[in-house]
Amino acid sequence: MDIIIVMCIGIIIGNFIKFKQTKIINEKIQLISTIALIFAMGVNIGSKENFVDELASLGITSFIFFIIPTILSIFVVYFLTKRFMDGQKEKGE
Repeated sequence: MDIIIVMCIGIIIGNFIKFKQTKIINEKIQLISTIALIFAMGVNIGSKENFVDELASLGITSFIFFIIPTILSIFVVYFLTKRFMDGQKEKGE
């Protein structure tokens, strides 16, 4: 729930800030935060004692959680693009 609140606050603030310099700073902060998050996740996973034993089941589960949303997202974007964007090609947009 905390993550959703923080995301909503970020969306609201981002909606009001339109300066190019602010956008560049925001992109750098996002990159640094993402790198820190991935590093922290790696430390957390690496600190587990039986990680190697759990790796096979984690790999399969992770693959399933990756492949299903990816395939569904591709289909949704494809069909929405076909439905809403085909008319714009004819207009030259």
